[in-house]
Amino acid sequence: MIIVSACLADVHCRYDGDSKPCEAVIRLVAEGKAIPLCPEQLGGLPTPRMPAEQIGDKVMRKDGVDVTAEFSRGAQEALKIARLIGVKTAILKAKSPSCGSGKIYDGSFTDTLINGNGTFAELCKNNGIEVKTEEEI
Repeated sequence: MIIVSACLADVHCRYDGDSKPCEAVIRLVAEGKAIPLCPEQLGGLPTPRMPAEQIGDKVMRKDGVDVTAEFSRGAQEALKIARLIGVKTAILKAKSPSCGSGKIYDGSFTDTLINGNGTFAELCKNNGIEVKTEEEI
């Protein structure tokens, strides 16, 4: 079983209330091979919500509010689900402060990318779950 970012499965859960459908991910879910989830919603954040980016070890909303606790809680809850169903692979939304793998936005809200992982992607990697983005499948 695979877990996927729910926004890639056309679930409207992104910060802007939209989705980012990926046909390959939608197909995996439809075939019963993948489970969609949104770590940010699991952490208690609403949809829509103010955009957030990582700044060092914190996740900050564009208005300066620290949402690190919500991102951490959501990542932990998503990891629980992954462990319950024996996940070995995750397909997560590129560049996201939760799900980004390899590259994330730098916290300046200027679309500048830096090397790094989102909160949930990092937790997956640290727990033996292979992480890919929709750009890699």
